[in-house]
Amino acid sequence: MKVTEIPEAEAFILHWGEMGSHWGVNRSVSQVHALLYLSDRPLHAEEICDELGLARSNVSNALKELQGYGIVRRQHVVGDRRDHFVAETDLWDMLMKITVERKKREIDPTLLVLSDLSAQLEGRKDVPAHVRERIGRMHEFMGNLTGWFDDVRRLPKGTLVSLMKLGSKVARFIPTRNQGGR
Repeated sequence: MKVTEIPEAEAFILHWGEMGSHWGVNRSVSQVHALLYLSDRPLHAEEICDELGLARSNVSNALKELQGYGIVRRQHVVGDRRDHFVAETDLWDMLMKITVERKKREIDPTLLVLSDLSAQLEGRKDVPAHVRERIGRMHEFMGNLTGWFDDVRRLPKGTLVSLMKLGSKVARFIPTRNQGGR
């Protein structure tokens, strides 16, 4: 039975594609990911095309992008010369791989620009103080956020799960003072 013959699986694939477009990911890429995630065996590109009704070029591009994120990998099947593909099914590993890749593509370049801008603005009297201060604050915030992320992602998976389950209860272990969103 094809995965897409299961109404709930088809609904998941369609929804994942729709959500992907909201997250800035091509709908076809998200649908290929959803199909591979639900599949209990490696699929080759032609099977993916048939299951999803996508053009071969769309599937090829989707597979390249998903491999770039590290959430789909090529797997060889004995007796078949075609490349087959499988998705990461460990949700924590998938989340971390996506987050690391998005950080590399989106956050790191922004942090570099903010660093350069902050350095250029330092000591400038011809620029309003509020502009220097806000760019500086954004740079500091983004730097702190990326440092925190790098620290957190090094934690063992079990610790991350426990931390997530604690939710806001973790705050009672941290002495803080209100810093007004800074």
